[in-house]
Order: sequence, then structure tokens, then C-alpha cells
Amino acid sequence: MSNYHVSEIYIYPIKSLGGFSVESTEVTDRGFKHDRRWMLVDNNNSFLSQRKHKQMSLLQTELCGSKLKVFVKNYPNDKIEIPLEQEIKKTSKAIVWDDEVNVIESSEKINEWFSEYLNIECKLVYMPDDSRRKVDQRFANNNEITNLSDGYPFLIIGQESLNLLNSKLDEPLPINRFRPNLVFTGGLPHDEDTWKKFLINEIVFKPVKPCARCVITTIDQRNANQGIEPLKTLATYRSVGNKVMFGMNLLHEGNGIIKIGDVLKISNN
Repeated sequence: MSNYHVSEIYIYPIKSLGGFSVESTEVTDRGFKHDRRWMLVDNNNSFLSQRKHKQMSLLQTELCGSKLKVFVKNYPNDKIEIPLEQEIKKTSKAIVWDDEVNVIESSEKINEWFSEYLNIECKLVYMPDDSRRKVDQRFANNNEITNLSDGYPFLIIGQESLNLLNSKLDEPLPINRFRPNLVFTGGLPHDEDTWKKFLINEIVFKPVKPCARCVITTIDQRNANQGIEPLKTLATYRSVGNKVMFGMNLLHEGNGIIKIGDVLKISNN
């Protein structure tokens, strides 16, 4: 039995914007605390992402006390602060893929900042605790809910999976191309594909679906430049049908704290 340990933890407060690593964080009923509780929507209340707006990659998030700070990576003084405790002024419904969710709209000042930067009229919306979005029922175990992620509360990738990919590339890529929540060390490449269940601090995680990768993986998160890797190389050994798989989506049971160094106990019963 290989020893698996949590090596990195990532939170992405605003969907499709730059996330950040933490030493420890809280697992809630819908994912990590603060993870993908906000997103940007257009005039049709549909979510915006790097798939169409590469410049979103240049917006970095940071937790600062009772506020969430967003700033332009190359111009840190160009920033906006968003209160973590949302004041309910206006509610609406927003669209994430096939789901419609209840959200709280941000202030005009915040919306104008994002609209000006992205050069598109948009709004920042927040998913409150009473807004509940179920995961795909084909993969659900117990009517689990998720945040404003693409579909599941967590994504895990093994460091060895990234190491194998980078051994095939001319230029190695950082893990931020794949936007995981959890990274672990130990074992063999893509061990995460084979697990039925694992525990971290008595919180049960169940890998339920491989993550199909999109063009966001080809966007350099430092400068928004786009290339053909890693999708070109991944397609040579990670294709399933017409999709490229890398990492596993997780469901979970239980709440608690997870920190770097924690052991993953694999249980395939």
C-alpha cells in the first residue's frame, strides 16, 4: 500500500478566476469554504469563463480578513474588495451549464469594475447558503450538492499524474492549468482513477467521474497566452471517446478540516 499525502490545497472563490493555495481549510456540505461561491454572469445571467474570456485568467483572488480581494496580476494596485458577508440587496437567478441557481447580485461599483476590465457588461453574483444546487443525479450517491463549480464539489489530481504528463512535454506545466482542489503525493500516475473511496481525517471522499478537460488547460495563467498543450499530448494517452480525461471529480460525506500533510486512507470496499 502506497503512502498518499495531501500536498496542495486550492480554493477558487470566483469561478474561472485565479485561485490560491492554503495550508488548511474547512470542508463544507458543498465543497471547500469560499470555493466557487461567486461567479461573473453576462446580461443573460449566464456564467462567464476563461473558455471565451481568456483575460479572466489574469484576475487573481485573495482572502483578506472579512473581504475577498480581486486584483489584476500584473497591476496589483488595480483591485476591488468584496465583502465575504453578502448584504442582500438584489436577488436573481443565474445559469451554470444546465442549472439555474438563486444568487445575490453585487453592488454597481463591483459590477462596473469587472465590466470595465473584461470589456463586457457583467455582474458578480454570490451563491448564498440557502441556494442548493444538486450534482448530476447520474453520479450522485445521496443528493449531494455543489457550489458554482462545473459540476462537482472537489477535483483531485495526483502529483505523479502531472509528473508523467510533464515528462512528455517540451515545457513542463504547473498544476494551475488544471484547477484542482486537492493534490496528493505518492503512488503511481493516475492512481486516483482507480479508487472507489478514500478518507482524509474521517471525511469520506468518493471519486465518481473523470474530469473531461477543456481549452482552459491551454491558457497560460500568467499572461493569458494560449497554445495547444497539454490537450495535444494528453489526447495521445488519456482519450476516452472524443474527450481528454485528467483528474477525478469527487463527492464527499462529512465536514471538517483538511490540511497539507494529511494522509489519504484508501478504502476500496
